[in-house]
Amino acid sequence: MIAATLMVQGTTSDAGKSTVVTAICRYLQRKSYSVVPFKPQNMALNSAVTVDGGEIGRAQAVQAQACMLEPHTDMNPVLLKPNTNTGAQVIIHGHAISNMEAQDYHHYKTTAMAAVLESHQRLSNQYQLVIVEGAGSPAEINLRDRDIANMGFAEAVDCPVILVADIDRGGVFAQIVGTLELLSSSEQARIKGFIINRFRGDISLLQSGLDWLEKKTGKPVLGVLPYLQNFHLEAEDAINTQQISEQANFKVIVLVYPRISNHTDLDPLRLHPNIDLQFIPLGHDIPDADLIILPGSKSVIDDLTSLIASGWQTAINKHLRYGGKVLGICGGYQMLGQEIHDPDGLEGNIEMIAGLKLLDMTTTLKPAKQLRNVSGILSLDNALFSGYEIHAGVSEGRSLDTPVCCIDGHNEGAISDDGQVLGSYVHGIFEQSEACSAILKWAGLHDFEPIDYHALREADIDRLADMIDTYIDTAHLLKLLNISDSSS
Repeated sequence: MIAATLMVQGTTSDAGKSTVVTAICRYLQRKSYSVVPFKPQNMALNSAVTVDGGEIGRAQAVQAQACMLEPHTDMNPVLLKPNTNTGAQVIIHGHAISNMEAQDYHHYKTTAMAAVLESHQRLSNQYQLVIVEGAGSPAEINLRDRDIANMGFAEAVDCPVILVADIDRGGVFAQIVGTLELLSSSEQARIKGFIINRFRGDISLLQSGLDWLEKKTGKPVLGVLPYLQNFHLEAEDAINTQQISEQANFKVIVLVYPRISNHTDLDPLRLHPNIDLQFIPLGHDIPDADLIILPGSKSVIDDLTSLIASGWQTAINKHLRYGGKVLGICGGYQMLGQEIHDPDGLEGNIEMIAGLKLLDMTTTLKPAKQLRNVSGILSLDNALFSGYEIHAGVSEGRSLDTPVCCIDGHNEGAISDDGQVLGSYVHGIFEQSEACSAILKWAGLHDFEPIDYHALREADIDRLADMIDTYIDTAHLLKLLNISDSSS
């Protein structure tokens, strides 16, 4: 069995590629097709641990959920995690191979393409349908040479392409026509239709533009997707600051340092009706709050340096003197200790930096990255939890004698002597209702209704599939995949 492959590309970053791929995947899964997501190359600091012990972009993990599959490294064979303005950690088939500057990676792309095609072949042998997400825009002509993320891949596997454009940004027709204009003739022919995303208003007022577009390009508009209100899908990279409740009075602050990673950890709190969650950018004052969270970091020493230089350390200490709580996750947890050591220069030339000194522990960064899915019991209310670890460091010290949780008989995390500071390497811990409630009680929130984050995520993925059914020419979509409607 060799799968049919369909690729979704976008006129811009954040045009809605991840959302449309997720929607198509769940739509096809509900029709009983064996379908799998695929993204050749992803650049993101939000990642997930796979069933085979690797690391992929968070968006592909959500798309796997839409297909009712466990995330696998073949779904995102190349992941780039920026650690400077010009460089990134390069992850191939789930495991970091090197840090590369942009020019070095450009020359490495030929090797990376081999990994991409290897993964695509394996998936094609296992599933009926492969739904592929592009990256950025195919019209980025400076990146066309050795491209593996968009048309370079589509040409290599000879698959059709749907182009997605975001009308909410404005200039949607210019986005589409301009993108086509910058493609080669073979690439233009590969685009089989357009999807216009995030439309608000009366569709009849748009119709004349759609007619013009089809006449101008000779290609069909497969559908116009509406702007979904109160919709949540875990972000590939950009921070989603949308609040669910404007009346919540429990204040949670998330510090946004330059290399913040896995901020999707905080989505269950952002969606909680009793929580006012605010992301505070570097250089801004920290407002009064009940809980301050230090999230993950791809470059913990640089981010800690930025945090201290911004005056945030003083603000955190004041927050604690007034009885507030502080929580650190992964890199944020490492910052809470006495010192961070980098003897191998993994993050640069700084061999040691003083931490915030809120936990009695030190961390040593190690070349080998810890990648694992975990489950266990919190020391808070004996709540059950599950999550995942992605970190390159080992923490030791007296504070670890008062752990946050127990995983496979081993203690993990640390709680300060006064109970005000808590740190853990576990990502995703807020996704379990029982664990989330226990941590919120520790932080000082009482008398609230727990939320079922998994149910919320499933419901919104189903909303996406419903949207495909309602607003997309599904007959044309299925034709591009050389299949018929198995439910009809």
